[in-house]
Amino acid sequence: MKLSSFLYFAGFGVKTVLFKKKSPILGTVIVTDKCNLHCKHCSVNNITAVIHPYAQIRREMKQLYDMGVRILFFCGGETFLWRDGSRTLRDLVIEAKETGFLIVNVVTNGTFPIDLPEADLILLSLDGDKQRHNDIRGDTYDTIMQNVENATSDNICFYMAINQINKDCVKEVCLTARDTKNVRAVSFNFHTPYPDTQALALSRGEKAECCAAIAEMMKEGAPVFNLKSAFPYLIENRFPTPCYQCVVIEDGKLSTCGRCIDVPGLCEQCGYFFVAEYTLLFSGKPKIIAEMLRTYLKYI
Repeated sequence: MKLSSFLYFAGFGVKTVLFKKKSPILGTVIVTDKCNLHCKHCSVNNITAVIHPYAQIRREMKQLYDMGVRILFFCGGETFLWRDGSRTLRDLVIEAKETGFLIVNVVTNGTFPIDLPEADLILLSLDGDKQRHNDIRGDTYDTIMQNVENATSDNICFYMAINQINKDCVKEVCLTARDTKNVRAVSFNFHTPYPDTQALALSRGEKAECCAAIAEMMKEGAPVFNLKSAFPYLIENRFPTPCYQCVVIEDGKLSTCGRCIDVPGLCEQCGYFFVAEYTLLFSGKPKIIAEMLRTYLKYI
C-alpha cells in the first residue's frame, strides 16, 4: 500500500472513531447479476441477468467517489461476464484507478481467464477441497485452479464462504492458498442465511470450531486475510450492524452495507467477516485497529 493511501485511511479512521461519523469508505458496484454458475448458497445470481451499461457504471463510480468512497469493489453475478462494446472489466478497473480510488478489487468465481494485473486484489471464490467445492459450485474446481496457475499477476485472494457443506475444509483451503502460485492470501466468511439457504448456516459451536481452525492455520503461517481479534464477535454475532462505512450500488439503488439489508432479521445473522472487522474498527477497538494495520499492510 502506498504511504499516501495509508495516511488517507488513517485520517479517515481517526475522524470516524473520534467523531462517530457514518460516512462510507468502501463501496461496491454490481456490474451485473448475470452468472454462469448456480451455486447452492447464492441468492443474488441471474435475478435479472442484465449486464449494466458502461455509462451507468461510470455514473455510479462517480457517485461513490463523491460520497468519499476510496476502496472500490466490482462484483456480480460474475464480473468477468461484463462487457459493453469493446470495453471489458479491465477498462472499469483502469478507470476506477484514474478516478482516484485508492484500492480497486474484483470479486469473481474464477471460471474465466484471470488477466487483470491492474486490480489490487482479485477475490476468487474457492469453497473447499475439490469435492466440496464442486458440490457447491458445480464441476469448476479444476478450471479455477488452472486459471489461477495461468494468471498474469499474484494479486489473487481466495474467498471462502463457510457453510454446512464445506465447514471441515478450512485447513485445506488455507494450505492451498499458501502453496498455490499467484495466490496472496485467503479470506473467510460464514454463510449468511439468505432466503431459501437457511439450512446451510452454521451453529455457534460450528463457527467456534471453524475460527479455531483458522486461528491454528494463522499460527502456522497460513496467509489469512482476516482479523483473529474479531473471531469472538463473529461467533456470537455481537458486532454492530449494519456497517455504515460500506455501501453497495446496483442498477442505481444505493444500499448501506449490503444488497439484502431489507431482509428482516438478516443483519442479526450476518456472517461477513469484513462487516465485523470494519464495524469493530470504527468502534475504536484497539486490538482490531492494530491487527488491521498489520494485515492490510502485509496483503495489499
